Amino acid sequence: MEKELIIRKIRDGIVIDHIPAGRALTVLKLLGITGKEGLRVALVMNVESRKLGLKDIIKIEGRELSKDELSIIALVAPTATINIIRNYEVVQKFKVEIPDVIEGALKCINSKCITNKPREPIKTRFITISKDPLMIKCDYCGTVYTAQDIENMLLRSRE
Repeated sequence: MEKELIIRKIRDGIVIDHIPAGRALTVLKLLGITGKEGLRVALVMNVESRKLGLKDIIKIEGRELSKDELSIIALVAPTATINIIRNYEVVQKFKVEIPDVIEGALKCINSKCITNKPREPIKTRFITISKDPLMIKCDYCGTVYTAQDIENMLLRSRE
C-alpha cells in the first residue's frame, strides 16, 4: 500500500507549492502569518518532490497575495509555484518570478547609503544582477547582497 499525505482541500485561498525544504516558516513569517489571524493554514515540510528532492507546501484559506508579497516569496523561495483556489478548484497556477527591480521591500544595510539618511525620503531600490545564484545591488550605493543577506534583511524588517 502506497503511503500518502492527506490534507483537506481549501474552498478559497492560495497554495504555495515547491518551496525549498525548510523555507515554509520563513515564507509564513514574511507574509505576516503568525496563526493568530484566524486563517486556516496547512503547513507541510520536507515532502518528497521529483523536482526538488524535498519541498515544503503552504495552504492558506481565505487569503490573497499582493504583487509585493509574490516578489518577497520569489526572493526566499524562487522555485515556488502559486495556485489560486476558488470554490475548491485551481483557477490559476503560476511560478513566482524574481523581479528585475525591487522597490521599497528591502532596507539597504549600508549605513552610508542615501536611503538611510533621515532627511532624504528616498524609497529603496535594488537591481537584480543574478537570479541563480541570487544577487542584488542597491541602486543608490552599489552594495551587493546575496540570497542569505536578502533573507536576513527581509526577516529583520518584519521584526
